[in-house]
Amino acid sequence: MEIYPIGTIHTGFSTLDDCPPAPGLRDGTARIEVFAPFRDGLYNFSAEEVDVLYWFDKAPRDRLRSATPHDGVERGVFAMRSPHRPNPIALSRVKVIKADDTGLTVDALDCLDGTSLIDLKPVRINRNTVGKK
Repeated sequence: MEIYPIGTIHTGFSTLDDCPPAPGLRDGTARIEVFAPFRDGLYNFSAEEVDVLYWFDKAPRDRLRSATPHDGVERGVFAMRSPHRPNPIALSRVKVIKADDTGLTVDALDCLDGTSLIDLKPVRINRNTVGKK
């Protein structure tokens, strides 16, 4: 299996202490820069929200349990959204503020400046349920 970065996320957070514990918990924006060889993948991008997959490269990979910052309860890493996991892949859904030929500007993300972007997946509205109750 190979995973390689397709871009870089710019957040302005330079230390783990600066970084929010989850996306959307701080005001601001993040800039998702897509590397030149992958920019054609942005062609006709029009989503209002996007799922962003990124790599928590500074997170410990040898922990299978951790205490959550919300309630202090120890849980297995697969029972929470901790960055401490065997494969530190992060997934966040954020609002798209602007899309252009080189990337996206989105609501604030919970990662350090320079975090590697793995993938982008637009959130699509299910047309079969829109307007139905």
